[in-house]
Amino acid sequence: MRATKLFTPFKLRGIELPNRVLISPMSQYSAVDGMVQDWHRFHTAGLSRGGPGSIMVEVAAVTREGRGTPGDLGIWSDEQIPGLAELAHIMTAHGVVPSIQIGHAGRKASTGRPWEGNQPLALGAAESSWETTGASSLPVQDGWPVPRQLDTDELASLVERFREAADRAIRAGYRLIEIHAAHGYLLHSFLSPVTNQRQDNYGGSLENRMRFPLQVTAAVRDALPSNIPLSVRISTVDGIEGGWQLADSIAFSRELKRLGVDLVDCSSGGIQAPATAGKGPLAVKRGPGFQVPFAHAVKRDANIATIAVGLIVDPQQAETILASNQADLVAIGREALHNPNWPLHARLALQADPGYLAWPEQYGWWLKRRPRVSVD
Repeated sequence: MRATKLFTPFKLRGIELPNRVLISPMSQYSAVDGMVQDWHRFHTAGLSRGGPGSIMVEVAAVTREGRGTPGDLGIWSDEQIPGLAELAHIMTAHGVVPSIQIGHAGRKASTGRPWEGNQPLALGAAESSWETTGASSLPVQDGWPVPRQLDTDELASLVERFREAADRAIRAGYRLIEIHAAHGYLLHSFLSPVTNQRQDNYGGSLENRMRFPLQVTAAVRDALPSNIPLSVRISTVDGIEGGWQLADSIAFSRELKRLGVDLVDCSSGGIQAPATAGKGPLAVKRGPGFQVPFAHAVKRDANIATIAVGLIVDPQQAETILASNQADLVAIGREALHNPNWPLHARLALQADPGYLAWPEQYGWWLKRRPRVSVD
């Protein structure tokens, strides 16, 4: 058995992840009025059997109008707690630390599901649309609905909605909470000068553009018990001219740390294109680990723990990222959908579990006796 960094525990506040594999929040677009459905249960159980350190439940909207699509999960009502608690229980039963992402889609709300084209519902989709709001009255793309600029009273109300959502997450049994401030959604739309053209205290300078996301962060941190870690997902660069830059992300991350944030989840892009489309301008060419340098820079220059994400598909690649201190956790997304047992297969590939001891007993008992067949 070989020692690895990938499969060593990682402690955050009062929580210890059994290993450093985090399954990214990947929306399933299968909720009904924000409520957990059977698909979410099956999906979570399958990923849990794979043995990651934590699974992050897809972004749950803090208000009904904050849903990106009609199929998004919600955390705006106490009625949604039991379903979310079921998912947390499934993870806990498999030795996985349950985590959840909370957010608001902002001007990207009220769209169809990705397989329906990611188009605004207001442009004629079968399901009813709802009003979109944002930092400024700028549409995502030409031809999209123009969002209504939020006023200061509405911003104060949304801070409370995030606080209440964090409280519901704790009551549902989650032990790691993440705020979604990336991919062109509401909080990112305040950060980026591309989407924030306000003339008040929430627009203009970097300090002003950070104000609302930091107010949300402070409220969420205040709502969490001291032993519960808090993560924030950011788009480290917009990747377009005049957009949010890596230096801005480092400055923002320093402020997040000052407020008690424990992790920065380092993604990129999405300020104009749909976040799930896998296209749009980026400052770097997409390829294996293309966002890892962002996690490394934030970790080094803001002195905060980071999550590396973005086409991390190979176990040795993941091990190298951690062993070279470029990040503290690696997030596996679509590769985990392709192979829900990715963490267990990574153990085998890294010779960290040659005897299948980490596998569920019901599987490991069979697999370690599986005949070895050589192919000439």
